[in-house]
Amino acid sequence: MRTGIGIDYDKVGLKAGLEIHQQLDTRTKLFCKCPTTLRDNKDSTYSFIRYLRASKSEMGEVDRAAREEESYSRTFLYKAYDSTCLVENDEEPPGELNPEAIDIALEIALMLNMKVVDEIHTMRKIVIDGSNTCGFQRTALVATDGWLATEEGRVRIDSLCLEEDAAQKIETTGTGNMVVYSLDRLGIPLVEISTAPDIRTPEQARKVAEQIGMILRSTGKVKRGLGTIRQDINISIEGGARVEIKGVQNLRLISEIVKNEILRQRKLIELKDELNNRGARVEHRIEDLSFIFKDTDSKVINRAGGKVFGACLRGFAGILGTELQPGRRFGTELADFAAKYGTGTGLIHTDELPAYGIGEAEIARMRSVFNASESDCVVIVAVAERAQGEKALRAVLNRAEAAMRGIPEETRRALPNGSSAYMRPLPGAARMYPETDVPPVEIDVQRLKAISSRLPETFEHRVTRYKQQFGLNNELATKVSRSSNFNLFELIVERYGGKGVSPTLVARTLTDTMVELMREGVELENLTEQHFIDIFRLLAEHAFAKEAIPDIMRFIASKPELSVERAIEEIGLKVSIRDVERFIEDTVALKRDFILEKGERAVGPLMGIVMAKYRGKVDGKEINRLLKTKVEQILKGESDK
Repeated sequence: MRTGIGIDYDKVGLKAGLEIHQQLDTRTKLFCKCPTTLRDNKDSTYSFIRYLRASKSEMGEVDRAAREEESYSRTFLYKAYDSTCLVENDEEPPGELNPEAIDIALEIALMLNMKVVDEIHTMRKIVIDGSNTCGFQRTALVATDGWLATEEGRVRIDSLCLEEDAAQKIETTGTGNMVVYSLDRLGIPLVEISTAPDIRTPEQARKVAEQIGMILRSTGKVKRGLGTIRQDINISIEGGARVEIKGVQNLRLISEIVKNEILRQRKLIELKDELNNRGARVEHRIEDLSFIFKDTDSKVINRAGGKVFGACLRGFAGILGTELQPGRRFGTELADFAAKYGTGTGLIHTDELPAYGIGEAEIARMRSVFNASESDCVVIVAVAERAQGEKALRAVLNRAEAAMRGIPEETRRALPNGSSAYMRPLPGAARMYPETDVPPVEIDVQRLKAISSRLPETFEHRVTRYKQQFGLNNELATKVSRSSNFNLFELIVERYGGKGVSPTLVARTLTDTMVELMREGVELENLTEQHFIDIFRLLAEHAFAKEAIPDIMRFIASKPELSVERAIEEIGLKVSIRDVERFIEDTVALKRDFILEKGERAVGPLMGIVMAKYRGKVDGKEINRLLKTKVEQILKGESDK
């Protein structure tokens, strides 16, 4: 039985799968010769505007997600640069698939025990949210039917695709009708790795993501840093629906997101039963309520434009205030739909009133328009234009009606607290069709053999080597091998292992200490590889004692702009070894009679005195060495008399 947060995951029928998107570190983009380096400065050389619409597939169908995106009637402004080419502007056909990117994708596929296709064909995936100038994303299937060995059992890898990354969203302007994108990211090659729904617990989801990430990094051919890898999670439970949660960048959030989606779906199932038991219904009648708020004191409504439109949800009283996830109620869920149409207030409903400067008299007049009883809930939006308000409310009413039927399949975006918000309906097969501008690429046996002969070290081999080469026990060797920091571990041990830095200490710091600090809420994302290298360099130079490492990590995480040297000073760990020697000399001189009485056994008690002053500042082994030397000098001097 697999359980957590009071939930039996087997009983609720949890099924989860991952989609990992990782940028590849190639010299050029996937379909052109433009560089793959992102710009810090987004001041464009020129810009242009596009309007996108949904097109039919080869079967004559329009994808539901594309149809909804089109309904928002948005304008897309693209920032272009001196490095932007006509392919990115969609004014020139794409070139052939980048052979360097193909080789990296093949290498990753072989490491995931996958079957490579004989010929790579590029497809078009309709995406009209503005993230691509042409209204679709190009993607190519490279391999299928792989697997990954995990502690909880084998997880199947369904597919690996090579595709172009999307343009980077910079801002949404005005009422949300114009979205600004930067073209520097568009076209960077990435791999999309999709697992089967074999994951059965939230923790297993996190571990699988970590393991795939480790395999990707072990190639040394993927980009590193914020935004270069993104995880999407597909989740369903018994009686629920498949929901895709996109854009998870923090691995620590994966298990929390899965747990919260289970809670959301279970609560929605309860709400469905409650609404049907009440005989609830949705009236698709939208009324202009602007006259009620003509002289309102509500700053929220006045700022939004003063036009107010409302509708009535019969039998929904109290439902919108129900919490589905931490910080998100069912009313918040409905508000996501209204917000898609740029409503200035989101969604306001009588379950939360009086509030926002809306008083009892205004509430009563709203209710009277719909002849609403205490068991009903009135919802309103404030906007500048009638068409905008009506579209927003129609979306809200449709979602409220769907709540009485079940849980809709949809795509959601991950939020920083582990919850999620609605993005769009779950796309279907109607959004895929062949890309006729890009020729297919045949994968011959010799190419695969050449790549197979230079594959990086596997996880199992690394564990064995760490035990033999560095003397780690099996548990620690396994932990650091699975860690994304295994390359950093080897680098530090190679540089400082011969200078008194223990491989076991380095491994524990990069695994157990990291976990402990994460549980404390320390922002370890602020620590760079260089921080760790400097910590162990200074430890090898006896700048502080190993016991101080967690304190140094905490301090730097809170002030990442500081160097390790400066952090040591501010914490108060920096001491002169000459000062330590003087203190030991003074202590030995003061305890001379004690030393003559106890002989070499005096070192232990004297260690306590010196460590009380320098614990965390100087390594205990170094203090012990200095003390022994001074004690031996006194004893030798006495015997020579």
